[in-house]
Amino acid sequence: MLLRLPLPLHLLRRYEHHQPLLPNSVPPKRFNYHIFSHPHSTSPTVPVLRATYPVDLSSPSSFSEDEQEVELGRLLSLLPEEMRRRVSDHRELQQLMEVVMDLGRKPLARFPSGDFVISEYPITVQDIEHATAQVGDFAIDNRAGISRTLHRISAIRNRKGTIIGLTCRVGRAISGSAKLLQDLVQDGSSLLLIGPPGVGKTTIIREVARMLANDYKKRVMIVDTSNEIGGDGDIPHSGIGSARRMQVPNSDMQHKVLIEAVENHMPQVIVIDEIGTKLEAMAASTIAQRGIQLVATAHGITIENLIMNPSLEMLVGGIQSVTLGDEEASRRGVQKTVLERKGPSTFSCAVEIISKTQLRIHRSLEATVDAILSGRFPNVEVRKMKSKEQEGILQKEPVIDSPLENGGEIILKDAPGRADVQTRQDESPSMLPIDMLEDSWEHQLPLRLFCYGNGQ
Repeated sequence: MLLRLPLPLHLLRRYEHHQPLLPNSVPPKRFNYHIFSHPHSTSPTVPVLRATYPVDLSSPSSFSEDEQEVELGRLLSLLPEEMRRRVSDHRELQQLMEVVMDLGRKPLARFPSGDFVISEYPITVQDIEHATAQVGDFAIDNRAGISRTLHRISAIRNRKGTIIGLTCRVGRAISGSAKLLQDLVQDGSSLLLIGPPGVGKTTIIREVARMLANDYKKRVMIVDTSNEIGGDGDIPHSGIGSARRMQVPNSDMQHKVLIEAVENHMPQVIVIDEIGTKLEAMAASTIAQRGIQLVATAHGITIENLIMNPSLEMLVGGIQSVTLGDEEASRRGVQKTVLERKGPSTFSCAVEIISKTQLRIHRSLEATVDAILSGRFPNVEVRKMKSKEQEGILQKEPVIDSPLENGGEIILKDAPGRADVQTRQDESPSMLPIDMLEDSWEHQLPLRLFCYGNGQ
């Protein structure tokens, strides 16, 4: 017989305060609208949307902490017992990024705080053989994985093909890592994520795939180049939800697998990791013309890197040189030969990943490319996720991209930094308000002055 006794009020409140959320539960959102004025805003009032999200990005927890610990333990099992013990005793174990093992050198464990030597004895051939025996087969790109995990093992070989070094990177499925992009994903926008290696592109794109498949019930097909999104083995990792995954046997065949995924499996969304060749860019452009939503990543830091990359410029519409007439060049105030976008962009939106908690959003990729080619500053939107508290701010105002002290907040800022000195095509910088120019100079932003006059 089960008896239910009422708890005292103070204990009940304490219980509710410390009660953890279920792994797959969706917490209710509370929205409060406030109006305030920013000191550098050109408008007197600014609408602000505050949203409470019980998400803590400081800890890399996935859907289950137990599953995360088990997967991390499978990676640490590649190490000898002494090394495994020293890594396990480190205070930043849950933030472990990778373990480096090079023949004849001391092994290193890399954490956000820096490298940590996990053994005073150099790595031997037996240590490398012990590690490689527990992972899958190394493909042509010298990458392997551990079945049913997201870890990636990369090999360094000598001239004879013998493995003499290993980079064991920790892979995690972080729930909530794509929260800042939820509105773009829900709208059906094609997203291109740009960022340097190790900034978290694959983690975000994996969460986007899960969000599209589970939350929005779309047919999602992942073209997994090196099994980083869906994990190693034939059974994909649970981090991608109900999305399906097609493996690529050879990186040179990725463009063919992209077309095969569209023709054979009727997806509504195609997810691609690391578009790096012209053939892959052409395949992505063909898929976009068929009305399929694309979510992809590419190496780079800013949109300018894609524009200057001959292999990937097709993703932003392609670049061509155009010769203007004397009258048109005089009207624009530019030289007769200019660069212009050749055609429509493959992706509608672009996301520059600045760090694991900060993104720069280009809602219209075509407008951004046109602005860059014409020498103007594009409209951008900076979104920040702070991890200590559980409160978010959706802020729509043209403010300077200055460091914010609002710890624990999701901050979405429209047109920061470079957008403050943006001009229209039919407007010269000399027509800008004086206070706007002074504001840009005060915050050390680039200021372009075009002087027109007659030398006589």
